[in-house]
Amino acid sequence: MLRIVLLLVVVVVLVVFVPRLLSRSATPSDGSNAPDFTLPSQEGSSVSLKDYRGKWVVLYFYPKDQTPGCSREARNFQVDQSRYAERNAVVLGVSLDSVDSHKKFCAKEGLNFKLLADTDHRVTDAYGSLTNLGLVKFAERHTFLIDPNGKIAKSYSSVDPVRHSGDVLAELDLLQKSDAVKR
Repeated sequence: MLRIVLLLVVVVVLVVFVPRLLSRSATPSDGSNAPDFTLPSQEGSSVSLKDYRGKWVVLYFYPKDQTPGCSREARNFQVDQSRYAERNAVVLGVSLDSVDSHKKFCAKEGLNFKLLADTDHRVTDAYGSLTNLGLVKFAERHTFLIDPNGKIAKSYSSVDPVRHSGDVLAELDLLQKSDAVKR
């Protein structure tokens, strides 16, 4: 019986973790240029990173519309929208879900910031956020704080959806104070 349990554990590890390790692309590092992209939003309009030059961008990747953690994270970003605006920052969410799925998610949660549909996975992969579990692919919960010049100022690979928006706002304050001191 113990051998069967051990064999099952080994099989699960091989099936779940090995494809994930093999399929993961490198995450852009802090200080590097943020990979540019153009993706459709929940409104169907195209959104490009370059459209936001001169602003701070909170680019957050999340696994799935209308799931508990993703809903909590999105609601918190929504509640803090005025605080981001005060800091010359916009929030852009990205998942592998469709435009239609994003539209329904925004309507249900009362979201008025852009959710971007990366249905071909290119942008999620370029940011090192694509997880491949064999037949199932999804965006990992990663966030990139991009400065007004298009450089990654801070990246988050471990995110608590409950407090993440507050953490990003605190970091944004530190980065903006540091920029002001440099000037």
